[in-house]
Amino acid sequence: MHLPLPTIPLFPGVPGGPELLILLLVFVLLIGLPALLLLGGGAYLVTRGDDDRPSRSELQARVEELEAEVEKLRERDDEET
Repeated sequence: MHLPLPTIPLFPGVPGGPELLILLLVFVLLIGLPALLLLGGGAYLVTRGDDDRPSRSELQARVEELEAEVEKLRERDDEET
C-alpha cells in the first residue's frame, strides 16, 4: 500500500476578509495617522500665522509713505546739485 505524500503549497493563498482588515488597520496606523497629524498641524500653523501678517491695505499705505519719502529725497538732492 502506498501512502500519499503531504503536499506543501509553493505560494500562500490570497488574503481573505480578516487579513485585509488587519492590513488596512496597520496601514492607517502607520501611514494615515501621521499624515493626518502633519496636515492638521500645518493647517493650524497657517491659520495661526495669518494673524501676525499685516493686511494688504497696511502694506499699501507703507509703500505710499516710502514712495513719498523717496520723492522728497530726490527733490532735496536736485536742489543741492
